[in-house]
Amino acid sequence: MGSRLPAILVGIAVVLFLVYSSVFIVNAREQAIVVRFGEIQSVKTEPGIYFKLPFAFMDADRVTYVSDQALRFDLDNIRVQVSGGKFYEVDAFVVYHISDARRFREAVSADRDAAEARLRTRLDAALRRVYGLRGFEAALSEERASMMREVRNELTPDAENLGLTISDVRIRRTDLTQEVSQQTFERMKAERLAEAELIRARGNEQGQTRRAIADRQVVEIVAEARRESEIIRGQGDAERNRVFGEAFERDPGFFGFYRSMEAYRQSLGVSDTTLVLSPDSEFFRYFGDVNGGAAAAGAPAPAAPAAPPPAE
Repeated sequence: MGSRLPAILVGIAVVLFLVYSSVFIVNAREQAIVVRFGEIQSVKTEPGIYFKLPFAFMDADRVTYVSDQALRFDLDNIRVQVSGGKFYEVDAFVVYHISDARRFREAVSADRDAAEARLRTRLDAALRRVYGLRGFEAALSEERASMMREVRNELTPDAENLGLTISDVRIRRTDLTQEVSQQTFERMKAERLAEAELIRARGNEQGQTRRAIADRQVVEIVAEARRESEIIRGQGDAERNRVFGEAFERDPGFFGFYRSMEAYRQSLGVSDTTLVLSPDSEFFRYFGDVNGGAAAAGAPAPAAPAAPPPAE
């Protein structure tokens, strides 16, 4: 019994090794391709435990795993020319799925890098063609979605030949190249300066118009105010003359006396006034006679004489 134990253990180990070599597991995120002597025997797309021939030497059953998830690759800094002749830099990405693992194995030996390299070349050409038929503004408008569909449709035949299905194509960035960006900046700067000058000129024109209107209104208001003041002054003078006339009719003597006193105040009230008059002048009649001489008989009092020029 002791001599058989090692043989039994060896037998168990061989059986376990054969079982281990014959079993492979496929999870939900991948697919398995079973290749025997260089030919594809089967493709396992459902998750589970599967069996194959044991050992993988001499091109016996080999299992190649490929992804069953949505995959993505990016293409950056593509230089494209639009219909206007200017160049832009575009970043894009493609979302795809390995839908036919058998064809994928036959076309690129299940090598994702090789498949993506072929798709990148086709994507570059498709983007150049789609942008070349349109202006730059199309990529910023509602037409962007249709542009992406065109690119996807152009990639679809090549992707199907590789066993792939294109789910989506998106543009991440569309920028001006450095030289075009500088030219665009200078053009936009010139346009803004011209617009600013136009706005400034319109503002000056409106300012001059409003100032002219305001000046005209000032002249009209001042003229109207002067006219009204002259009317009021005339009415005041008329009222004053009326009052003076009524006063003279009531008491001519007092009125003459009052007028003479006003004449004295206006003529003699200024210290630097010099008068050259005769002593018996009518102007001084109230100095010698409180009744004013002829004023007592109802003669009107003389008006105040004009101030004579200063004595030299």
